[in-house]
Amino acid sequence: MFPGGIVGLLKQVITSWEVIAVTLAFILYVFIVNRAARSSRGRRTVKKMSFAKKKTKPAAAAGGIDEMPSSSNSNDELGLEEQ
Repeated sequence: MFPGGIVGLLKQVITSWEVIAVTLAFILYVFIVNRAARSSRGRRTVKKMSFAKKKTKPAAAAGGIDEMPSSSNSNDELGLEEQ
């Protein structure tokens, strides 16, 4: 695929000290910038999505049963009248 001259030239370019030094410098630069960005951002708490929990009444939480009085009717709460 590649002629012999191009393969030899490519090996010389990749193994030259300038290319290796610039590659290492670039990796070090990216590492330092990434670390500085993380430290300046500080620690953030991860907020977990949770389902909305139904709030319990204190009487129900204490083990008591919260019942409606027999005199009240659910239709009264809705403003409906029985006919």
